[in-house]
Amino acid sequence: MEPTFNEFAAQYTDVVFVRIDVDELMDVAKEYGVEAMPTFLLMKKGKEVDKVIGAKKDELQKKIEKHML
Repeated sequence: MEPTFNEFAAQYTDVVFVRIDVDELMDVAKEYGVEAMPTFLLMKKGKEVDKVIGAKKDELQKKIEKHML
């Protein structure tokens, strides 16, 4: 998913993309209920608005576009 992550980061320039290493930041992973890799959290104004679990490029893209409004 790294190529997809990089592609979306370049495509959606109004969106901030952040990658964390859950092995190094276990508290953050626990706080947001990350139990599977990859997990994509969509945040807006500091709150989680959506989540995609697994390598689901099309679903991730649809949710990014949905929450850009």
